[in-house]
Amino acid sequence: MDERDQGCLAGLLEIIALAWLFDWLQDHFGFGRGCSISGCGCGFLLLCVFLTLLCGIVFNTDWFRFGF
Repeated sequence: MDERDQGCLAGLLEIIALAWLFDWLQDHFGFGRGCSISGCGCGFLLLCVFLTLLCGIVFNTDWFRFGF
């Protein structure tokens, strides 16, 4: 199976789109909502999801392929 890596520009655009989405979600559901329990909980969850997706983009990791 011949898999091609994404180019530099495509990776940068994905990171920019992910950062924009992360900022918008944090403002509406996460840490931007203040120091409430739901804001801190959702903010931490969004941070974990964001870091997982960022590592997937930067290191070209396929999180759903467990086999060889």
